[in-house]
Amino acid sequence: MYQRYVAIGDSSTEGLDDPDGQGGYRGWANRLAERIAAAQGSLRYANLAVRGRTTRQIRADQLAPALALRPDLVTLFSGTNDVIRKRFEAAEVAADIQAMQRAFIGQGATLLTFTLPDLTPVMPVARWITPRVLLLNAALREICASTGAILVDLARYRVASDPRLWSADRLHGNSEGHARIAAALAEALGVPGTDASWSRPLPDSVRRGVSELVVGELRWWRVHLVPWAWRHLRGRSSGDGRLPKRPELLEVVS
Repeated sequence: MYQRYVAIGDSSTEGLDDPDGQGGYRGWANRLAERIAAAQGSLRYANLAVRGRTTRQIRADQLAPALALRPDLVTLFSGTNDVIRKRFEAAEVAADIQAMQRAFIGQGATLLTFTLPDLTPVMPVARWITPRVLLLNAALREICASTGAILVDLARYRVASDPRLWSADRLHGNSEGHARIAAALAEALGVPGTDASWSRPLPDSVRRGVSELVVGELRWWRVHLVPWAWRHLRGRSSGDGRLPKRPELLEVVS
């Protein structure tokens, strides 16, 4: 039975793009907390994640506050903002992840994480970061094997790369995507009532025509890619000035 669950990470852990209906985001971490609370009757949960953060920033800004909360369950997912940057040093990212995992596990916490799915089916331009994703995932597998962290290897499941589980920006899961991640993590923890149904493929979809695909690509470039690139060229982040959405351990209402 877990009493104190703390989630750290970037926008995925914060919950983008899974609207909570009140102007914020729910996300897989909230969904996981709700599943655990419902199964065992209670749970206190904090979420220190902030969108746009790299692994180094997560270690610098979130690790110490998270350790101070004395969690017995931690989710740590990072790396997306590292692989999409101009400079990517796999060894540095791996060292930061390993240091954080060892800190939590050394304090007695169960630590849970997952690999990054192949983004190519979601956005074809992601081919250029595929070698980085493969390096990151390989490092995660090795680190978790050495630290004892629980790894949900989403990259090995084809459904994780189904575009229908991703939001319009193609970098964040939609509500169904977040629900599946939460279900996968809950199963890995052995939460009562969970199973492997999250890994089942979606029904075959109707193939889109060439013109529809082209229009969709142009819209994505205009609405999402170009603004993202412009922001980063100016050295800005989507998380500038933002604070964690749930910095304290609060009782989960399931």
